[in-house]
Amino acid sequence: MKNALLKMHLAVFLWGFTGVLGRAIELKEFPLVWHRTWITAAIFLIILYYRKEFIKISRAELFRFMGIGSIIAIHWVAFYGSIKYANASIALTCLATAGIFTALLEPLVFKMKFNYKELLVGCIALIGMYCIYHFEIQYAIGIGLGITAAALSSVFTIMNKKIVNNYPSRMVAFYEIGSGFLFLTLLLPIYLYYFPNTNFKPSNMDWVWLGILSLCCTVWGQSLALSALKKISSFTAVLLVNLEPVYGILLAILIYHENKELGIGFYIGIGLITLSVGLHTLGMLVGRKKII
Repeated sequence: MKNALLKMHLAVFLWGFTGVLGRAIELKEFPLVWHRTWITAAIFLIILYYRKEFIKISRAELFRFMGIGSIIAIHWVAFYGSIKYANASIALTCLATAGIFTALLEPLVFKMKFNYKELLVGCIALIGMYCIYHFEIQYAIGIGLGITAAALSSVFTIMNKKIVNNYPSRMVAFYEIGSGFLFLTLLLPIYLYYFPNTNFKPSNMDWVWLGILSLCCTVWGQSLALSALKKISSFTAVLLVNLEPVYGILLAILIYHENKELGIGFYIGIGLITLSVGLHTLGMLVGRKKII
């Protein structure tokens, strides 16, 4: 359990860099994610080939991986869209609302009773998000995309929980992210119809940032998270992911000075979101609530 929590914390720390990298990359959200998915899938393919970790899966399972991968791809597009329309701090903070979506969806998927403590903790994060929206209305589109990304994050985390124990983590990530690339490629004609002047050619520095984003934040981070999900609940995983804004915002303040772009409402909101994570962690430590 402790090892799994450590892996999840490390994965979340790596994901904290996605916000500042997303802002550093000049490409718009769709081409950014399109490049990220094929680079990441190629890296996973090389690792799996040399480690001989491929195992046979059924057609039904393959379609399930493809479905989850498509959701992950749209989640990333919404997340980076949130960065482009708002900033890294707003986009990362929006992801914290995933806790309330998980508290609502997980009991329905696994046919369990609703845990009202989880709902309460998730609602604290949701109130924090409302404070940010109320005081930072100029970022309304970015916040909307960020909340969409959070909802999709909850969905694919729950779906992964149902299958991750049956397959090697890296193989799951390869099929899902590779499927995400194929899904975005199918959507490419539609996207270009509405946005015909979109640049798909990364600059020299974009290639560097995409490489770091794919190798460290995606390949390494995703492998750690999927491995951790074998031991912890999806609700615990999503709450730990709520620490991603903390890491990301600190980096955004350090690199881009985003603190000058944000008002008091943002800090009230991030305080409530941090409180929701702390309450859940405290509950686990004192033994009042143990989720495995």
